[in-house]
Amino acid sequence: MTVLRIALAQLNPTVGDLDGNLAKLIEAYDRAEAAGCDIVAFPELSITGYPPEDLVMKPGFVADNRTALETFAAHTGECAAVVGFVDSDRDLYNAAATCVGGRVVGTYRKRVLPNYAVFDEQRYFTPGTDNDPLELYEIGGIKVGVSVCEDIWSPFGPLATQAAGGAELNININGSPYHWEKDTGRERMVATRAQDAHSAIVYVNQIGGQDELVFDGGSFVVDADGKLLARAPQFVEDLMIVDLLIPPVYRKRLLDPRGKRTNAELPVVRISDSTRAADAVVHSPITEPLDRHHELYDALVLGTRDYLHKNGFGDVVIGLSGGIDSTIVACIAADALGPEHVHGVSMPSRYSSDHSKSDAQLLAENLGIDYRTISIEPAFQAYLDMLAPSFEGRQPSLTYENIQSRCRGMLLMALSNEMGWMALTTGNKSEMAVGYFTIYGDSVGGYAVIKDVLKLEVYELCRHVNRVAGRQVIPENVITKPPSAELRPDQRDDQSLPPYEVLDPILELYVEHDRTANEIIEMGHDEAMVRRVTRLVDIAEYKRRQSPPGVRVSRKAFGKDRRMPITHGYHG
Repeated sequence: MTVLRIALAQLNPTVGDLDGNLAKLIEAYDRAEAAGCDIVAFPELSITGYPPEDLVMKPGFVADNRTALETFAAHTGECAAVVGFVDSDRDLYNAAATCVGGRVVGTYRKRVLPNYAVFDEQRYFTPGTDNDPLELYEIGGIKVGVSVCEDIWSPFGPLATQAAGGAELNININGSPYHWEKDTGRERMVATRAQDAHSAIVYVNQIGGQDELVFDGGSFVVDADGKLLARAPQFVEDLMIVDLLIPPVYRKRLLDPRGKRTNAELPVVRISDSTRAADAVVHSPITEPLDRHHELYDALVLGTRDYLHKNGFGDVVIGLSGGIDSTIVACIAADALGPEHVHGVSMPSRYSSDHSKSDAQLLAENLGIDYRTISIEPAFQAYLDMLAPSFEGRQPSLTYENIQSRCRGMLLMALSNEMGWMALTTGNKSEMAVGYFTIYGDSVGGYAVIKDVLKLEVYELCRHVNRVAGRQVIPENVITKPPSAELRPDQRDDQSLPPYEVLDPILELYVEHDRTANEIIEMGHDEAMVRRVTRLVDIAEYKRRQSPPGVRVSRKAFGKDRRMPITHGYHG
């Protein structure tokens, strides 16, 4: 058997920061080289950051990305490196360069371009074809194939061709965005590909937040039987080094009940005749995956931290109402930035309950964040006085509730403008879906932390915070009291909305699974309720279009994922 020492560089690039990304690549490469690695694999488009979107429309950006690749390649020594970049001739390609000995020795162009969900690669890139070289790289007698992300999802894709052409190991580099429980599906799929191809697979994924997307890492290695050998942690940068034993594959191929595949061998670029691994085998850990709510919470923290830091913000301001949503957003912000960078503002009105104010203050004390109180009552009364002549003879309505919300939005944005703090909005996915928020009021801000988290999941996240802390960071009253916007006397959410236990399952089917109203009714949900909820979702589309971005954590989020027309007449 041959032992290859492989490093998986699970990095957090910044889109467009070519110099910063290059420095990360070189630092990780130097560590892999010093550890005696034969190969180090970096994530997809790690030179540019993923996804670069319309930056690739700029010829200067593409040229600068190529210059950065050449600089990186010139730095390489004995350890081969697989690094993602944007390749170009008459078209653009999502590509992987294999670099060693100070130069680029081969380029692979991604062949399967995803164009679903949050992916839009066919807008920018041309797929690699049979006219592009499909080479293997021989390192210490082992033939290694290279592929990029989506290539590995197809059972008939490049991996199968490379394996039939002689590959014994495949390096698959990824920019695979997170949604909950995706890691399990990835590993199951890659294990199947390894078994089918009789080829070990190295799967390296980036981490970090990029606008609405968050990447979870979780890089791993499986052998030719699909057995998991090593797994990196989620949501943190990591250089995982694995000593991979590669046995001859001819016996496994001979025993394949599907018969021998006799494709012509692919051309081979010889890199080294022997491996660099020491006699002692590196036993890389199989990091245990996080449970559902730990995973979800860490995704929200990382997505929030990176959005703020990568956009140059150090502090945030949050309207603390004492409710469940602003509470969890404050917890996430404190973990993302440190409590000293979080500023909570209580903005009571004539309808605010004493327990809401005390709950907000107790939370701020438990988190150690800055806390201040600014009453909206003078501003609210001023608006009522100004509007009195126009509203004469009319009964108080929803308008009066929205005025209060907009008073709060103005205060938060004033603090944001003056102090340089980003305002975080606190609306959850259930509210976003049905339009239960005030446009230009509680929806104002720069980032919507929990816009992709349904209300029932918000409660579970709060319980997770207390469970991890081993104490009541979040006051129990916040979790148990009926949710309310407190914009009129004795108001409760369930006076305007169905109970969340009824609402959330309908929203999940309608928004995340694209079921029609008729289909949801056929599943046993109350017809009147379904018609009401789906109509609320449809008519709130224009409001959602004007809301800030937020972390995507579900299979289908508002924004990049779900792109419904504002104006349409289908109500099936």
